Amino acid sequence: MKSRFRALLLDFGAVVSKTPFEVQPLIAKGLGLPKKLLAWRGPLDPATDQLWSIMQEGKISEREYWARRAAEVGRLVNQDWDARAYYVTVCNLVGAAWFRPEIERLLDDARAANIKTGVLSNELELFHGRTWMDDVPALKKIDVLIDATHTKILKPDPRAYRLALDALHVAPQETLFVDDQRRNVEGAQMLGIEAVHFDIRRPAEMVMELRATLALPTSTA
Repeated sequence: MKSRFRALLLDFGAVVSKTPFEVQPLIAKGLGLPKKLLAWRGPLDPATDQLWSIMQEGKISEREYWARRAAEVGRLVNQDWDARAYYVTVCNLVGAAWFRPEIERLLDDARAANIKTGVLSNELELFHGRTWMDDVPALKKIDVLIDATHTKILKPDPRAYRLALDALHVAPQETLFVDDQRRNVEGAQMLGIEAVHFDIRRPAEMVMELRATLALPTSTA
């Protein structure tokens, strides 16, 4: 069955990559810290993470959330870290386990089905740096990258989605957008884009649901 979508547009952090919450034990081990010092778990256990709840209420941005967490973890290892320094360090510690292989397979199958692929991120290069990005396998499987590091337009601003649609040369109703932040999902829906909230508590199931929505094979997910 042919997909009704012409484009698949993904958030990067939490969708293409895992989140620090999911690999917190590896981060703690790599930094030589007791696990109890990195007990905040974001959406995996909101009760452990008041700062996450504050961010979800819209009182601070996601950038500010990670800036605070970076500084906090940096102090534990006697470092003065901003978000990029934190992400560069933990990505190096975690290695290939940082990425979701099922998303890479999804991108491969989408492209094989003539579905255009793209990433719409608020802070990809800001957090990770260009050198690191150049070695990310999934970023070699997309047609378009729209990064607010450069555009300065953050989701859920409607202009962010329009930039992606224009770059992909598709209409809103031809596009499936995936993000872990509900406000970003709602921002896309306001423009008529079909959007899915990616629940990091069940990533494998989420990818299977995306495959079904895109009319892609489910046996390889």
